[in-house]
Amino acid sequence: MSSSISPTVAAWIEQHVLPVMIETVDPLTGQHLLALEAVSNIQYLDKRLSLKLTLGYPGDEIRQALVDSLTQKLSALADVDKVVIDASWQAPVSINVEGKKPIANVRNVIAVASGKGGVGKSTTTVNLALALAQTGARVGILDADIYGPSQPQMLGIGHQKPDIRDEKAMIPIAAHGIQSMSMGYLLSERSPAVWRGPMATGALQQMIFQTDWDDLDYLFVDMPPGTGDIQLTLSQEVPVSGAVIVTTPQDIALLDAQKGIEMFVKVNIPVLGVVENMAVHHCSNCGHEEHIFGEGGGQRIANDYGSQLLGALPLALSIREEADSGKPSVIADPESAIAKNYRDIAQKTAALLWLERLHNGAQPEIVISED
Repeated sequence: MSSSISPTVAAWIEQHVLPVMIETVDPLTGQHLLALEAVSNIQYLDKRLSLKLTLGYPGDEIRQALVDSLTQKLSALADVDKVVIDASWQAPVSINVEGKKPIANVRNVIAVASGKGGVGKSTTTVNLALALAQTGARVGILDADIYGPSQPQMLGIGHQKPDIRDEKAMIPIAAHGIQSMSMGYLLSERSPAVWRGPMATGALQQMIFQTDWDDLDYLFVDMPPGTGDIQLTLSQEVPVSGAVIVTTPQDIALLDAQKGIEMFVKVNIPVLGVVENMAVHHCSNCGHEEHIFGEGGGQRIANDYGSQLLGALPLALSIREEADSGKPSVIADPESAIAKNYRDIAQKTAALLWLERLHNGAQPEIVISED
């Protein structure tokens, strides 16, 4: 607290205002506002109470709901005639790790990984990135699948070479409000990257550090399946803020997802949560619901590792068709239940990343002052 504030005002705030912050819980982190260090600059003078509310993830609806709740509770306090809340959000900044080189103009790197192919990892990556962009964040995608890049098609870009600045920096290609870089932009569609491991990791390093990203809050990295050279290069050389594991409920997919989680644990990268793809199929003719690949696998593996199930997505033809057409679900049908599901998962991912930063970095204290 500020030492300039009068003892009487400070005592009143501690007795009446701070308890309101404790009883007001952020819905995505499950933590109250005081624990989240989300409130600052509390001012009280002449029955006017003002404060600043700063969340660590984007989302107008949640932020407004918290403002409305706080305004109602604080307005009910005795000796308060007016409540003014300045609400905003700010992405956390990745902590510098010795031996790892930060990516210029990128605040957070989120790796999206799976133990095996065919579980919908790339589709999940592009929809989560687009969903966060829709909520107000500046977002990019790095397609780290050197041998099988798919983001150019999913973003509807196709084979388009990036512009080069000063003969060394590649300008990311923009689509649907996000920035992207992929080996698919650098090679022709019929020219596969027939490279040994060192060449592939060298190409990844070039895309990471020679792309001129433009002020990103979040960079999603679409990882190739497995736990090989690309995964190790990223985890050892880049300060990855957190990882999202994509799986299906199928037992064999869960076993491979477990290996992916174990890899991130070994390299001290926090696993933010698990996304379960193809969780259930709804028959388009009769409406029958069936768990084709099993049930509850994503929740079980999240529980096993003390993580969270970020969300479950259906086995739906539209998800595949929309991604293949270059307009993923979040763009093609933004009002659909599937698009809402992706937005919920994306916001929860960002919120848990914020919570991870709070637990592992020093945070500013609440400032209480008089006008």
